[in-house]
Amino acid sequence: MNDTKITDRRFYKAEQEADFAEQQLSTPQTRSKSYRLAFQDAEFLLREDLRPVRFQLELLKTEMLLDEANIGSMLVIYGSARIPEPAKAEELLAAATDDRSRIIAERMQEKSRFYEEARQLAQLASQAHITDEEGRRHFVVCSGGGPSIMEAANRGAHDVGAESVGLNIVLPHEQAPNLYVTPRLSFQFHYFALRKMHFLLRARAVAVFPGGFGTFDEFFELLTLVQTGKVKKMPILLFGKDFWNRVVNFEELMLEGVISPPDLELFRFVETADEAWRAICDFYEV
Repeated sequence: MNDTKITDRRFYKAEQEADFAEQQLSTPQTRSKSYRLAFQDAEFLLREDLRPVRFQLELLKTEMLLDEANIGSMLVIYGSARIPEPAKAEELLAAATDDRSRIIAERMQEKSRFYEEARQLAQLASQAHITDEEGRRHFVVCSGGGPSIMEAANRGAHDVGAESVGLNIVLPHEQAPNLYVTPRLSFQFHYFALRKMHFLLRARAVAVFPGGFGTFDEFFELLTLVQTGKVKKMPILLFGKDFWNRVVNFEELMLEGVISPPDLELFRFVETADEAWRAICDFYEV
């Protein structure tokens, strides 16, 4: 091979160096942990002192792969990991054995319609095929990659042959991506902070379905970022006015003086996928 061209690399690539290291003779020295290449030494990378490096890697990996996939922006869909499809909601109600479980099952059945709304919203965004002059795709559907509302979002994109993103998180109990996430756009995070950052780096609209602590965490962080001017305004769409007004008294927060009247305009209530997609299109004039 001729290496005399001025444009040739002078250093080997990291993958080549790693291959060279694998081919070395086995001796007490080469078998020592200290001799491993730092970037191949998982034990070293998992040290407490290396947390800043792991932060950077978790930020970079997803950023680079989304760039390579030509994803310019995303429609982020937040929502519960527990709300069942309508058919499964019927089963839960039938299995209720006492008043408390019956109330919960009835309310789950009430919210089960949002599975189909999330699925339809993802279909609408994916079918729009919005791209820019540079070929970057916009309003690519993104969810937390898990079950229920998240599954419905990825499933909606899958229904119409479109790719979608799943940002999963490692949890102590078993957690796997739903089967509708595009495999090459399925990511796993250790740090909640980095996962939430990736939700919003490319977000141009956020649909928030009924959910629990995780959904509240993501929603209120987004509201805070927009309220304080750290993030420019975007459509923030709350599905299910009855649910949200029952569990959060936004009006009272304003009357207590802890938020301002204009803060109530940072989001809007919607009930259907059509209404939400229309609001997004109106906002961006597309």
